[in-house]
Amino acid sequence: MAQLYFKYGAMNSGKSIEILKVAHNYEEQNKPVLIFTSGIDDRDKVGYVSSRIGLKRKAIPIFKETNVFDVVKNCESPPFCVLVDEAQFLDKDHVLQLAKIVDELDIPVMGFGLKNDFQNELFEGSKYFLLYADKIEEMKTICWFCPRKALMNLRIDENGKPVYTGEQIQIGGNDSYYPVCRKCHSNPPL
Repeated sequence: MAQLYFKYGAMNSGKSIEILKVAHNYEEQNKPVLIFTSGIDDRDKVGYVSSRIGLKRKAIPIFKETNVFDVVKNCESPPFCVLVDEAQFLDKDHVLQLAKIVDELDIPVMGFGLKNDFQNELFEGSKYFLLYADKIEEMKTICWFCPRKALMNLRIDENGKPVYTGEQIQIGGNDSYYPVCRKCHSNPPL
């Protein structure tokens, strides 16, 4: 029986490399998958899943108007699994479409993304994955500044100073965000 999975973690917890690994494991057994990613993530061109260790792969970008259920339903041969990177950037409708893929097409869906933003607020996609997922798993990493577990994402400006206000979504990597523990989020040793 297919299920909806949400695997979340702070920045640098290995979410993108995990999605590439899962895809490889399926495909090594001749079981095709569909990989999606948010259409707003343009760090390595739109429509790519990229890991910090250098692996990358083409993916289907999800934009506001994309109906993910229809894309999967209209495939010539159904995938064995649907994988979604940057799931935090999806909206409620996209998450409901992914749940419908599980429930009506009996295809497992695994979403990977951040749970919370730099102000420690939930992203819309993450909120609805947390509400609708059959299984939720935290992917762990360590704080940029100390040995504690990272729970949050600290946004930094071009001078390396912490930023606590601004738009929720600002695409970036290590140049813009650090994974941090709760203590270092409110008092980073910068």
